[in-house]
Amino acid sequence: MIYELRTYTVKQGTVQEVAKNAGTVARSIRGDDYGKLEGYWVTEIGPLNQVMHLWSYSDLNERARLRAELAKNPRWNSEYLPLARPHLVRQDIRLLNAVRAPVAPASTGNVYELRTYRTKPGAIRQWVDLFTKSLEVREKYSKIVGLWMTEAGQPNEVCHIWAYADLNARAAGARGRNQGSGLAGIPQEQCRAARRDALDDHAAGGALAAQVDGQRSGSEFGKTRSGCGFRRSPMRVSNQRRFR
Repeated sequence: MIYELRTYTVKQGTVQEVAKNAGTVARSIRGDDYGKLEGYWVTEIGPLNQVMHLWSYSDLNERARLRAELAKNPRWNSEYLPLARPHLVRQDIRLLNAVRAPVAPASTGNVYELRTYRTKPGAIRQWVDLFTKSLEVREKYSKIVGLWMTEAGQPNEVCHIWAYADLNARAAGARGRNQGSGLAGIPQEQCRAARRDALDDHAAGGALAAQVDGQRSGSEFGKTRSGCGFRRSPMRVSNQRRFR
């Protein structure tokens, strides 16, 4: 399975219109016939005027085939693209391999935090191994929604998404983590130092976001924008419009 995270920066004041058109016109045309929609967010904290959407495909060959078929869809070209293209400023794409495949949160109405860390060349597996071992402790404070390593366009990155009932819940979880114990009796700061050693000093990002539409199951994922965080690993929070 391959995942594609698409981040579109749009003109100021148009993000809600872009999200609405994606959730109505685009969704009615493509459904899950051209890739499965896992989540759709509008940014709230961090880079503003962005929408982020996560898609899954069985492999890169299927992605190429389905995107080529979508490009030939008459309704896509005549009904949706004329609505979307005038608002676009920039498009960014990450292709991702799942370490933890996305799981819809049990509750709806959440805000979502996307954190992106870039590791030193060759250190991504070290970081992921340390991080996954710490999840038993970490998830006492909030549940992870998904964890990925990048395939392209920026190598040596990990992305992870967390769901919170609201920003107060996120702040409470952060306080708990800061006061909590480390991994298997190792002091927390020692665990963090080991992970930091694997990170690139100059590159990281993320977003807080809110969900745009519920998934078929009715669950939500988040909105999205970036900016808070830890020296090498800023984050974004978002509200989701759709989550698989």
